[in-house]
Amino acid sequence: MDTQDLHSVLFKKIKILNETTWERKADQPKVERWLDNFKDEKEKIHLLYLLSQFMYFGDLQMKELLKGLYRDLFKYRVVEQIRKNNNNTTDLLFIQKTFIEEEKKTIFLGMGNPSESGTHLLYFFRQENKLSKNRFLNAFEIFKRSGSSDSLRFPHITHFVFIDDFCGSGSQANQYSKEIVERIKAINASIHTSYLMLFATKQGKENVKKQTKFDYVEALVELDDSFKCFDTSSRYFGSYVGLIDKGFAKATCEKYGLDLMKSILAHEGLQEPQLTQAADRHKLGFNNCQLLIGFFHNTPDNTLPTIWYDEGHINWSPVFKRYNKIY
Repeated sequence: MDTQDLHSVLFKKIKILNETTWERKADQPKVERWLDNFKDEKEKIHLLYLLSQFMYFGDLQMKELLKGLYRDLFKYRVVEQIRKNNNNTTDLLFIQKTFIEEEKKTIFLGMGNPSESGTHLLYFFRQENKLSKNRFLNAFEIFKRSGSSDSLRFPHITHFVFIDDFCGSGSQANQYSKEIVERIKAINASIHTSYLMLFATKQGKENVKKQTKFDYVEALVELDDSFKCFDTSSRYFGSYVGLIDKGFAKATCEKYGLDLMKSILAHEGLQEPQLTQAADRHKLGFNNCQLLIGFFHNTPDNTLPTIWYDEGHINWSPVFKRYNKIY
């Protein structure tokens, strides 16, 4: 197989993915505009190959995952504890009744402010799992001031569950632990707090477990190091040996990714020498995550910037656009 044959094979694969999995978000004209970002055919065939490995989770898949998160990471754990506290009972009516009472003492919250993806997904989480809207709060509603100190607005609540779509490095969970969870624990140390994610990198999940005060941390789907594009254990480079070179693909993504991230960070006010240092750290995705993953509602910044950049500071056509946060 030569490069021209490979080009045809990859476009056919992408066409099938676009029509069956990607919700028609990457048709051929869009992909060709994206390829025009790169300077020559060697770069283009390597980036086209990376695109053919992209994992996209659409509307229907995300809704099924939200059902799984509620069932596997919340409900089953509560039921297990109910049985354990009652001599491993198998009385289904008792278990169901007790579970309903426990759920009434639970609040679900999104990770991040109301404009961010963790909170955005709560709407679908509530719908798909047929939950009462009374089971949901904004983070600012947890507390109330009593004189000069905090108290809990709803003291009957015994379990706060924070929901997130994706955890890459764990930095946001760490921030929330300091700002919210530690305040909850200071008022009532017996209250249980959970951080439940649809997707998490293995390292990000471990960081949250080690660095935060959450009592329970788990992801429905864990991405190990094989999901990092250019890791030694990468799952992406077993095909087309001789035509696709991992080292060249990495160097190409680093070259463009550095400029793309510098443009974003400079716009946010970062200056040299910190600007180049930070851009170098994030040129293959936030904190060097090197991922190829996207969702119907957004593409994480942990994915290669060459896939999603659409900031306007550099003339660049994305293929799976990211709606970046503006601070």
